[in-house]
Amino acid sequence: MNTKQFCLIGLAFFLVSYLFFSKLLPSLSESIDFAHWFNLIGACFLLSFNDVFPKTKANKVASVLTALGVIAHIGLCTIDFIMSSYGNNEIAKEQLSQHINNSPLIFYPFVAVGPSLLFLGLALHAFAFIKTETLKSLMVIVGSVAVGFSFFALKNGILMVLSCAVFVLGLGLLLYVPRSLSKF
Repeated sequence: MNTKQFCLIGLAFFLVSYLFFSKLLPSLSESIDFAHWFNLIGACFLLSFNDVFPKTKANKVASVLTALGVIAHIGLCTIDFIMSSYGNNEIAKEQLSQHINNSPLIFYPFVAVGPSLLFLGLALHAFAFIKTETLKSLMVIVGSVAVGFSFFALKNGILMVLSCAVFVLGLGLLLYVPRSLSKF
């Protein structure tokens, strides 16, 4: 397998995770948190985008942000796995949630800010193509902002998955930019 295929696998897993999050795909099992497993695997594969984009100063910053975002996704998914392990014990879930919200060293890097760095890093990678691949770049940039806005502000699962689809499609199309991704 080559890096481009890893990127495509990551995009597919990431999009499927958002289909689970939005409830458009029903949970297949009460005992397995498929949404977060797909998200975790997808985020890890999305790290491959750091290897396919050109190595400019801006892209080096984007690579660091993307890597930090993947680390944060791993932490967030771990928290959510622990949360789902409580099953129907809503009291224990609420206590864990309170503890996390009151722990800035957990809350900010793994819940509030950190996971957004993955979107920010990939959007910054896409921004490098804004002059030559404007529509594809804007799909990634607008999609990344729209995912966060639809989740945090609107709390709308349908808009969230549509935003993620635009984000994923834009990144997927950027994989086919001639000459800029010459590793393939």
